[in-house]
Amino acid sequence: MLVHPQFDPVALSLGPLKVHWYGLMYLLAFLQFWWFGKKRLASRTELGVTEQGLDDLLFYGVLGVVLGGRLGQVLFYDPGYYFSHPMEIFAVWKGGMSFHGGLLGVLVAVTVWSRKHHVSWLNTVDFGVPLVPLGLAFGRIGNFINGELWGRVADPNLPWAMIFPQAGDNLPRHPSQIYQALGEGLLLFIILWFYARKQRPSGAVWGVFLIGYGAFRFAAEYFREPDSGIFGQSYLISMGQWLSLPMIAAGIAMLVWAYRKK
Repeated sequence: MLVHPQFDPVALSLGPLKVHWYGLMYLLAFLQFWWFGKKRLASRTELGVTEQGLDDLLFYGVLGVVLGGRLGQVLFYDPGYYFSHPMEIFAVWKGGMSFHGGLLGVLVAVTVWSRKHHVSWLNTVDFGVPLVPLGLAFGRIGNFINGELWGRVADPNLPWAMIFPQAGDNLPRHPSQIYQALGEGLLLFIILWFYARKQRPSGAVWGVFLIGYGAFRFAAEYFREPDSGIFGQSYLISMGQWLSLPMIAAGIAMLVWAYRKK
């Protein structure tokens, strides 16, 4: 039976300065956005994003991810705890970032950036969303290192079933963080990267992202220990699934609209 290695959450200590693995994963996420963004600049010039604009977009995106992700975690998943311990809201190095909240934060940031740079909002999201999934994969790896967001109880005969001591029950569980890193991270990146290499109707890449992430996240939730959320803990349909269903519906509607508009 595998046991979670219980990594030290601090990757590097420089006197009073402590660099956490979770923070490093976010740094890698932002760096890969910049790296692959440079490559997309060369092949998709018609979208209107410039090299200087990419740097600015990354800055706005960082703010949207951090602020939106944290507020989403507080409001969607555990408002009672955070309202009782308000200082914990700022302890982002401990983990606890909601993707759906981060997505809303990024959409606000994209809206501000698009107006500032006079670029179509749909062109901006079509440019940016293929750069997102690998960042999500790094985030899930950070969750695994922290030993948080473990999976549901698994068959002990499953070769990769793992005991997470933080769960407090010594039961074998699915390493759902790895499932999500591979599904909504690596696999979704491959799908979007190759789909977005050719010119598509405006909004189509955005639609594929919404469908892809929503579907992968909905499936992964069957292996992930459900969060309590604002509706309480449910093993029938989790908070993550409730939030993913509108994404899938919106993605289908966007994709149909994009191709009909073309």
